[in-house]
Amino acid sequence: MPIAEDFPHVLKPIGKINHSDGEHYHVMWGPGKVEEAAVNDEVKAAYAARNEELVPLGVSGTMVAVDWDSCIADGACIEACPVQVFQWYRSEKDIPAKDVVGQTFDGSGSTEKDQRTDYSDKADPIREHDCIWCMACVSVCPPQAVLVDQANQEHHDKAA
Repeated sequence: MPIAEDFPHVLKPIGKINHSDGEHYHVMWGPGKVEEAAVNDEVKAAYAARNEELVPLGVSGTMVAVDWDSCIADGACIEACPVQVFQWYRSEKDIPAKDVVGQTFDGSGSTEKDQRTDYSDKADPIREHDCIWCMACVSVCPPQAVLVDQANQEHHDKAA
C-alpha cells in the first residue's frame, strides 16, 4: 500500500533517530500498522530466525519518508538514490527496529542493495538532509513505501 501523502497530519512524532554529526536527525512517526512487511514470507522468516516479534513500526523520516511497515527490504530505493540518502540500519546497529528511536547513527551502514543484514532490515533515510528531490527512490519501491515531499519540512521542524 502506498505511503499516505498526509502521514504527518495523521501520525504523531514518536521520537528522533539522530545523526552523529550532532546537527541532523530524522523523525519516526507512529503508530505503525500492519502492512506488506507483516505478510511477506521472507520478512516473517527473518524475524522468526532472530526470535524477534514483527510489530508495527511506523514511518521513518519526514521529507524522505519510509513506511517501515510496508518496507520489505528490497533495496531498490538504496540502489536508485544518487546521493546515498538511505542505509540499511541493521548494517550499522544490529538492533530491533522497534528500538531505533533515540539512537544515534553515524551513517556508516551499508548503502548497497544486496548488503542488507536480512529481510528484517529497513532502508533508513539517515541522510535525509542530503536529498536532491530526484524522486528516483519513489519510482522504484515495489510496495510504494517511500514518499519524498520537500513541503514536509515544516512538519519535521515542528516534530523536533
